[in-house]
Amino acid sequence: MDRLETILRLSDWQGRNARRFELAFPVRLRFQEGLGNREIEAVSKNISVSGLLVRSVLPIPERTPVTFVISVHGDTAVRPIHLEGEGEVVRLEGVDNATFTIAVKCRAPVTQLEEYLQTTTA
Repeated sequence: MDRLETILRLSDWQGRNARRFELAFPVRLRFQEGLGNREIEAVSKNISVSGLLVRSVLPIPERTPVTFVISVHGDTAVRPIHLEGEGEVVRLEGVDNATFTIAVKCRAPVTQLEEYLQTTTA
C-alpha cells in the first residue's frame, strides 16, 4: 500500500468549503518580519485547497501574510512535488512550550493539491 494512501484520511468537512486531508509533509513558510524576510520550516497536520494547518517550533502572528511551499511526496514518486501558495495566518495556538499550531487561509485555491490527491488516491 502506498504511503500516501495509508496516511491520507478524509477529515470531517461538514460546514467547510473544502475537504481536509490529514497529511504530514514538510512546509516552508515565508513572511515579512520587521524590515526583513523570515523563513521557517514546519510540518503539515492537515491540508485542503483553501488552507493548511501546520506545526512549528516558531510562531507566526495572526493576520501575517505568508507564502508557502508544501513538499508533497509518496512512495511511488521519484522526487517531491512542490506546491506553492500564499495566504494569511488566521489562527495561532501554543500546543506546548515548544510547539505551535498555525492555521493559514489561502488567498487562492491550491488546485494543484486537489489534482495530485485525486490521481494518487484513485
